[in-house]
Amino acid sequence: MSAATAVSLDALAGSWQPRLADLLTRHGVPGASVGVLRRDPGTDANERFAVAAGVLNVRTGLACTPESVFQIGSITKSWTATLILRLVEAGKLSLDGSPAAVLPELVLPEELAHRVTIRQLLDHTSGLDGDVISDTGRGDDCLRRYVEVLADAGINHPLGATFSYCNAGYVILGRIVERLTGRTWDDAVRSELAGPLGAHRVTTLPEECMLDRFAVGHVGEFGAPQVVPAWGLPRSLGPAGLITCAADDLLAFASLHLTGGVAPSGQRLLSAELAAEMAAPSVDLPDPYTFGDSWGLGLIRFDWDGHRVIGHDGATLGQHAYLRLAPDEGLAVAVLTNGGNAGDLSQEVFTELFEELAGIAVPAKAEPVEGERIVDPERYVARFRRAARDTDVYLDGERLMMRTTVTGPLAEYYEEPVAEHELHPLADDALAFRDEGERNWTAVVFYQLPDGTPYLHYGARANPRRSA
Repeated sequence: MSAATAVSLDALAGSWQPRLADLLTRHGVPGASVGVLRRDPGTDANERFAVAAGVLNVRTGLACTPESVFQIGSITKSWTATLILRLVEAGKLSLDGSPAAVLPELVLPEELAHRVTIRQLLDHTSGLDGDVISDTGRGDDCLRRYVEVLADAGINHPLGATFSYCNAGYVILGRIVERLTGRTWDDAVRSELAGPLGAHRVTTLPEECMLDRFAVGHVGEFGAPQVVPAWGLPRSLGPAGLITCAADDLLAFASLHLTGGVAPSGQRLLSAELAAEMAAPSVDLPDPYTFGDSWGLGLIRFDWDGHRVIGHDGATLGQHAYLRLAPDEGLAVAVLTNGGNAGDLSQEVFTELFEELAGIAVPAKAEPVEGERIVDPERYVARFRRAARDTDVYLDGERLMMRTTVTGPLAEYYEEPVAEHELHPLADDALAFRDEGERNWTAVVFYQLPDGTPYLHYGARANPRRSA
């Protein structure tokens, strides 16, 4: 064991509770929980701890504890992907097979209907314009009803041409889980994963999580958080982002992917080969600055200081969650938050813990060079449009600006659906903006598909240009 990994987790837990409280104040986060798991590959022994600070709800002042549950948002997709890979292992599904062969009720746009594969849904290259926020009710039939309305969904890009984050694709995958297991997706999460992992606080429905000590999301100006007007998203989006759990439960899931498919109990839930395929590169990212450099099957891939790191992020209504795993070092860190500058906070947490426990230097986020000007800004001016968002890049005098407008049903969840930012030069054909009060920048990448079609990539989504 290296000097870095020789650090006592018990001692670290004692120092991290006040450290976390300090970070909450610095980044305007009402409450958070941080969990750490370390596995010794030589003995298969696991150590882990969770700490918490702040409050779960600024209205009630209820304190956040390590047992408190938060929405993990799109980290849920990694759970849904694991369920799919279990079905592949059982011989019930092929990664290169068609979802339509499993779901006769699935109606997709004609360009995709019988060509898209399970793999392309998993790695977000299907081309389906995926931010389809259709509330199909609270019944156990909500996923079936959701996939029946996808014929009206748009096409974001040609099949396999680029990466664009697709929530709808994961709802389709969740419905496949239902069809092949005979259970609702919610029941499959509990019986196939949460139960065997010993993740006892995992829930998927608000009435379940509210039996625990639960977080609510917050939005608003720095230092003045306000409770979100709605607690969660429609049940139909469950497989894409509706798991709620405590940090320790998320670490139990992480342990499955640190051990190549083995639960903490020793039960094998996924073959080593398929666990490795989930983490293997499936598609490169057009924007290598914001998340990672590539995507696997339900996992983001990062290169940190020459070490391969995998994980996922999640964002719901005022809640943000982050999970990072370094499999070769046997380390996983989870961060759960309920508002504020959660991205900045998680960056500090990862930077300190991965350095101290694994000797891994987390790269700083890319940022513009101060004083540098955009060359020929007129060439970027255009309108881009995809499901649920319009993006206008325009000149305001000498400043290049970007206006984003949330559209459709998703706009109902935003207090301010229109946002404007000044763009700054980051790299070749990459610009960046930063929200007020935040330290980290968000990249905006201008690029072309192989056929020359111009696109804008930010927020993990491809935005086709609609007009100059």
